[in-house]
Amino acid sequence: QVQLVESGGELVQAGGSLRLSCAASGRTFNSYVMGWFRQAPGKEREFVAAIMRGGGITSYADSVKGRFTISRDNAKNTVYLQMNSLKPEDTAAYYCAARSSVMIKTTTQDYDYWGQGTQVTVSS
Repeated sequence: QVQLVESGGELVQAGGSLRLSCAASGRTFNSYVMGWFRQAPGKEREFVAAIMRGGGITSYADSVKGRFTISRDNAKNTVYLQMNSLKPEDTAAYYCAARSSVMIKTTTQDYDYWGQGTQVTVSS
């Protein structure tokens, strides 16, 4: 089992940048595919990005490609989401998730563990 704790969310102006972090407990962090999802008020939770266990393969939602970068540091049991050129439509609660598998998936039901979320608000 793994516990996930996100941090780094805050209020930022459009065009700005933020880096979210997700710290994981446990000794088997490098056995999990890690993902970031987000949920805006009144909307379903949606996939943002994911990264393979070794960090060499990533996947992004079309809406964030070229602006967001997911990375991980297995020595620190941490996954990051660097968000640049933020837009008001990026406003949402951002959740870190872990998947005990060797494949990247982009749907919420494919992830086994979730953090509590961190709020990102982008003002226009």
